[in-house]
Amino acid sequence: MGLVGLLVISYLVGAVPTALLAGRILRGIDLREHGSKNAGATNAWRVLGWKAGVAVLAVDLGKGAVAAALIPQLPIGPLSLDPGNVAVLCGLCAVIGHVFPVYAGFRGGKGVATAAGMLLAAAPLPVGMAMGVFAVAVLASGFVSLGSLLGSLCVPVAIVLLNRFGGGHYPPLLLGLTGLLVAFIVFTHRRNIIRLLRGKEPPFLGLPIWRKLRRR
Repeated sequence: MGLVGLLVISYLVGAVPTALLAGRILRGIDLREHGSKNAGATNAWRVLGWKAGVAVLAVDLGKGAVAAALIPQLPIGPLSLDPGNVAVLCGLCAVIGHVFPVYAGFRGGKGVATAAGMLLAAAPLPVGMAMGVFAVAVLASGFVSLGSLLGSLCVPVAIVLLNRFGGGHYPPLLLGLTGLLVAFIVFTHRRNIIRLLRGKEPPFLGLPIWRKLRRR
């Protein structure tokens, strides 16, 4: 019962619809009807402005971090798994809550920020490397979706390399779940992938850096 309770709490924390609340409070709108029609930080930035976007991003990151770092510490009963694996499972439930929020008709965001927050608590070095890949991809291409896909893929790859060559001791469950998260994020970005392949994905930045440099 202890582990189930922690997982349920994690899901409910992850399900808090941060971007939708920001849209309601700041503009009286449902973000799922504007911009890219996604209930995430990128669309909040696009529709509500950068301040709202940064705030939504911070909270969504925080949901994943709280689920992985703090919720497993709640004294609600005996646990059948070691703390590291409990932290990963709680973080995963927060991601599921963000994508399928019970408070918002199970139509939420894509889970990238919440997954990043969870992994920051469970595996800070691989996530730091992934954030670098994300930043380079977004700045080079102008597409947040592409950065999210490449950044998420970087996490399990970094875990494998660190375990093999860098003295890392990340558990197999973490590797397996990061692999599942990659598949999950690919699924939630399936429309973005189609638009990228067709050249119809709207850029987040006005022009990617490499094109700006070529114009000079």
